[in-house]
Amino acid sequence: MDNQSSRWRKFILVLNCITLGIGYCGGPLISRLYFLHGGQRIWLSSWLACIGWPIILIVLIIAYFFRLKTQGSNTNFFYITRQEFTSSAALGILVGLAGYLYAWGPAKLPVSTSTVIYAAQLGFTVVFAFLIVKQKLTAYSVNAVVLLIVGAGTLALRAECDRPEGESTKQYVLGFVMTLLAAASTGLALPLLELIYIKAKKNVTYIMILEIQMILNIFGSAFCTVGMIVNKDFQAISREANQFELGKSKYYLVLVWSAIIWQFSTLGIVGVVQYGSSLLCGILIALLLPLTELLGLILYHETFQVTKGLAIFLSLWGFVSYFYGEMKQSKKNKKKEENPIPQTEMVQTSPV
Repeated sequence: MDNQSSRWRKFILVLNCITLGIGYCGGPLISRLYFLHGGQRIWLSSWLACIGWPIILIVLIIAYFFRLKTQGSNTNFFYITRQEFTSSAALGILVGLAGYLYAWGPAKLPVSTSTVIYAAQLGFTVVFAFLIVKQKLTAYSVNAVVLLIVGAGTLALRAECDRPEGESTKQYVLGFVMTLLAAASTGLALPLLELIYIKAKKNVTYIMILEIQMILNIFGSAFCTVGMIVNKDFQAISREANQFELGKSKYYLVLVWSAIIWQFSTLGIVGVVQYGSSLLCGILIALLLPLTELLGLILYHETFQVTKGLAIFLSLWGFVSYFYGEMKQSKKNKKKEENPIPQTEMVQTSPV
């Protein structure tokens, strides 16, 4: 890989890391805003996490006409093959299920508590990445995983104290279990997405990544749409809007921004997995959880404990550990490329 190509990949990776940060910090916060002020529809909340896919379609259309001018009339609108489409569609249903399970967190738990539980996705990601894509683990990446999980564990020590007033133990436990299942689903989905890239029959371009994201969200939103129809959520939207504490116009504004912000999350995931790895994506998500918690403390005046500050410190430590290991490995690989070990000549002996 030449230097220009390497710089371009790093730029795209950083861009997707920022996009992931916007989505994974903003998504839970705006979802919690919906539930705090009168929203009650969990299927609707999960549907909003996927329904923003037309934004990607607009980008793909613009990119297609640009390619049409530069590459000629033989340009195809889609890059992906039937195999990649089928795999992405199946994964999209899993993403829709994960979105539904995750929506129980902001619905029943404070942001600071749901983020604690969801941090378990990192452990699931490590296990599934090792099993599915044979992810190699270094001492630094293992250290990062341990620190991030311990950081989440320290928060869990005081999670019970954050139970909202007036909420039953049954509802609290249900939110806890559903969020944990969401973490497991996400931990499975990330390596499966990486496997789609590995099995791709052509070079994975950024346009192809956008296409995969769109397919994931189309089938994820289709899954959630069925749930909304069964639960009669579409009929309840106008009624919820009239009863929303912040007003009808702000209710619809919250819904629209939920769809947009969660789309940033999906876009960041598919980009980080391609230009980094599923493990890196899992570590970034784990790093963002304490930041989301801190924003929850500021915006929603949730309680702050010493354990939460300790968790943030451990998470940052784990994040630095991971990237320090990556930098060392990158320098080591660069030295090998610059100073390759000469191959010894094979001496052939003639048969007697």
